[in-house]
Amino acid sequence: MPSFSPTVSMTSAILESISDGVFTVDEAWRITSFNRAAEVITGVNREEALGRPCSDVLRASLCQSRCPLRRTLRQGNPLFDIPAWFVDSEGERVPVRLATAILRDAEGKVLGAAETFRDLREPAGTNRIRESINCFGHLISRNQKMQAIFAMLPKVAASHSTVLITGESGTGKGVLARAIHGAGPRCSAPFVGINCAAFPDTLIENELFGHEKGAFTGADRRRDGRISQAGNGTLFFDEMGDVSLAVQVRLLRLLQERTYEPLGSGFTQKTEARFLAATHQDLAALVRGGRFREDLFWRLDVIRIHLPPLRERKEDIPELALRFAQRFGHVAGHADVRIHPAAMAQLVAHDWPGNVRELENRIERAVVLADSNEILPEYFIPASGLNDEKGQGLASGRDAAERRMILEALTSTGGNRTAAAKILGIHRSTLIRKIARFGDGAIK
Repeated sequence: MPSFSPTVSMTSAILESISDGVFTVDEAWRITSFNRAAEVITGVNREEALGRPCSDVLRASLCQSRCPLRRTLRQGNPLFDIPAWFVDSEGERVPVRLATAILRDAEGKVLGAAETFRDLREPAGTNRIRESINCFGHLISRNQKMQAIFAMLPKVAASHSTVLITGESGTGKGVLARAIHGAGPRCSAPFVGINCAAFPDTLIENELFGHEKGAFTGADRRRDGRISQAGNGTLFFDEMGDVSLAVQVRLLRLLQERTYEPLGSGFTQKTEARFLAATHQDLAALVRGGRFREDLFWRLDVIRIHLPPLRERKEDIPELALRFAQRFGHVAGHADVRIHPAAMAQLVAHDWPGNVRELENRIERAVVLADSNEILPEYFIPASGLNDEKGQGLASGRDAAERRMILEALTSTGGNRTAAAKILGIHRSTLIRKIARFGDGAIK
């Protein structure tokens, strides 16, 4: 039967990147794979776990009488959200929620079963910034650069300083702004945002500062602006790089003196709001080009946080994709939406020029098109114009990932197609068809 020992394939890379523990067993209940998260949660090294009965390794509360894996194999149905506990290598109980599924080969033959489990222990010292980030799932990340950002957020959130958030479109700058507000002392006060690119000069000042009755034709009543609405909360300027030089003059006074005048008013008002700003543009380059005031730039650039694009933190794609799938699946009435491993490999292979926003949109589209609670590779065929810079969309990304997995399997077996098919978990004839589809020039 196929071995489920970890390989350098895309599938195993995905399993290694997720935070849930995952292990597989054969029909004799011996562990055939054990991912990195399973090692961390149980305290058992992979080498110690492989080949041993799962009950000896995990010592779970359900092992003896109500084993979920046995129930799954006996009934032929997966199980979800089962409460249990394990005994780790230190003898401590670890509360978990687990799920099980049957493993089958390409021909439908049962190979064994798989179990995933999530550690429910609460980390010591959990603070409000972590809670805030958790409720905005876009920002949960395993990436080193993102972890460095998370480490500084408690101090940033607790301060009153202006923050400039930079990064490509779709990286989550607005989400980060909300997380900073939600984790700080102003969390119970309003969070008010304004997209500076959405208003012409004649309207953005009215939106920001408000107006008095009779300030202009049609102003038949007094109207509060966004600054007044923010009160002592947070005012977020999105797409700050699109503000005209004329409006920049008034914004400089706002940030410098914390005062403003509503249109048509002769009275100066003071604001206690905190200022956050975001842009996908290089403000320093705009300053050099004479399109952005240098004094305003330095007022904004007190604390700068740069969000890396999704292509630089691909280890986050599996968890982000699953979170989006579950959220949209709940809305669409699909319980426990799953993503097929080949579809996940396809997602990881894509460069995502639209970043997290593009991933979110593609997952929503896939959930809508899905006929069941499993998202398949064909649901990720991109819409027109959404291919990446190299002209490779998600479909070609899937082919590239599949080609790479086949090459790795053939290389590891010295070109033995039968052995390679076993590693890949497919029938030899299926492997031969795939090799023929890619052509002799791609795979030999």
